[in-house]
Amino acid sequence: MANIHPTALVSPQSHIAENVEIGPYSIVDAKAVIGAGCILESHATVHGNVVMGERNRVCQGAIIGGNPQDKKYQGEETFLEIGDDNFFGEYVTVHRATGAGLKTIVGNRNYLMAFVHIGHNCHITNDVTITNNVGISGHATIEEMAVIGGMVGIHQFVRVGKMAMVGGMSRIVRDVPPFMIVEGRDQTVYDINAVGLRRIGIKPEARMALHKATKLIFKSKLSLSNAMEVVRREVTMTEEVEYLLAFMERLYKGKNGRGDQR
Repeated sequence: MANIHPTALVSPQSHIAENVEIGPYSIVDAKAVIGAGCILESHATVHGNVVMGERNRVCQGAIIGGNPQDKKYQGEETFLEIGDDNFFGEYVTVHRATGAGLKTIVGNRNYLMAFVHIGHNCHITNDVTITNNVGISGHATIEEMAVIGGMVGIHQFVRVGKMAMVGGMSRIVRDVPPFMIVEGRDQTVYDINAVGLRRIGIKPEARMALHKATKLIFKSKLSLSNAMEVVRREVTMTEEVEYLLAFMERLYKGKNGRGDQR
């Protein structure tokens, strides 16, 4: 049975699972679905068309599933889908999508600290850490195990690659390569995220291969196409190196359609 504080406003048209806790003055709108074991602290809001999985924690003042901040939005029915075991810190805002039937997605085990904003049509995958006061614009994708430092601004349609680490107060206007440490207004790539890779068990030889690929792609004076050709010829093709090459090919040839550029 759910534990709902008497001051909370919970629509009878919502679906509240077993063992949910809803704190003082929180609001749950019609057509919201709250999975088992979720906790809504005081003054939290979950709007309609939000489907939330199990064991999520929504801290004080967070607003989950609000209307998209998008001039194209005309009131069409859109959605927010949330997985399991996520943490939404104080005053986090996560918006539904723009476009009839579309959805914003937050996966599993993500940790969003205070005052984070997730815009419409974003996809936050799994095991992502987003630090305080980060703003993520619409249609952005954050891949698995990425870490976003405090007060970062991420432009719309940007993709942050898996296991990337973005330094605090950075300005992110183009895709962030996976496994890299990136920082600053100019989005400088410094090196691989060695500590993060080591923590998940990537072997030293695999980290060294990725380091060599990084030097060729981001630090040499070779064009991107030539650098990737040298990587394929001279660097051990580990799973991580292959993922990095595929990411860069998609970024500079497929997605942007502007040919060979850095």
